Amino acid sequence: MNLSPPVILTIGGSDSGGGAGIQADIKAISATGGYACSVITALTAQNTCGVEAVSAVDPGFVRAQLDAVFYDMPVRAVKIGMLANQAIIREVAAVLARSPHLPVILDPVMVATSGDPLLDDDAMDALINTLIPRATILTPNLPEAARLTGCPVPTTTEEMYALVPALRKLGCPYVMLKGGHLHHATESVDVWISRDTCQTLSARRVETANTHGTGCSLSAAIASFYAQGLTPIEAGRAAKHYLTEALAHSQQLKVGRGAGPVHHFYAYPVEASQPDVKEASVE
Repeated sequence: MNLSPPVILTIGGSDSGGGAGIQADIKAISATGGYACSVITALTAQNTCGVEAVSAVDPGFVRAQLDAVFYDMPVRAVKIGMLANQAIIREVAAVLARSPHLPVILDPVMVATSGDPLLDDDAMDALINTLIPRATILTPNLPEAARLTGCPVPTTTEEMYALVPALRKLGCPYVMLKGGHLHHATESVDVWISRDTCQTLSARRVETANTHGTGCSLSAAIASFYAQGLTPIEAGRAAKHYLTEALAHSQQLKVGRGAGPVHHFYAYPVEASQPDVKEASVE
C-alpha cells in the first residue's frame, strides 16, 4: 500500500534530550498523520533539566537545507520554532518569500521551559518585522506575547483578552494565545484571535510536571492538521485536543530527572513485555 501523507517542514533547533524542538515536532507531526522533514537552525546540549549549551547553525547552511527540501519535497505547511539569531531569520524569510501562499505556523520560541534563553535580543526586530507578518498562525505563550507586544505578562483570562489589539497589530492573520502559564486556572484556556473575532478554546488542565516541549508539539500538530485540510481554527482545536491527551498520558513515560516530555505516541500503545528473542549463534 502506498501512502502519501502531507509533507510538513519543521524549522527549528535540535534538542539532544528528544523532548522538544525538532525532535518533538517530528514526533507530533508523525503521530497526527503528517510526514515530517526538517531544517535545523541550532544545536542544543539539552535534557529534561535544562539547556547546557547552544550553537547556532551557519545561516548559509540553513539556506542549503531549505533549498534541498523545497527542491524535492511537496511541502504543504511549514512550522517554525527556534531561530536563534537575526541572520537565520532573514535566510528563512527570504526562502519563504518564494512561496507566498504556503501556510506558516510560527511558534516564537524565545525561552526554554527551563527558563534558558533561546533567541538573541537583536533578533526580536527581525522576527517581528520580517517573519510574523508572513506567518499564517502565531502561537505565543503568555511571556512571549508580552515580550512581542511590550505589555505585562497576563495573569488572568481577562488580561489575555486585553492583549488582543496589540497582537493583531503584529500583522499575523491568526493568533493562538496560549494560557498554559495561568497555573491557578482549573482549565487550560487559550484565546484564538482572527482579524475581526476572538474566542476561547478550553480543555481540562492536566496536572503534570511533564511539560517539556508542549509549545513545540502544539504548533507542529497545528501545522500537520492544517496541511490535512482543516481550517485554521479547526487545526487549533484538533492540536489542543492532541496535546491534552499527550499530557494526560505523559506519566507513562519515565524519561529524565527533570520536566519530562509529553507522550506523543499515546495513541499507539506498546506492550510492556518484550518479545522473545532467540540468541543468534555465531560461527
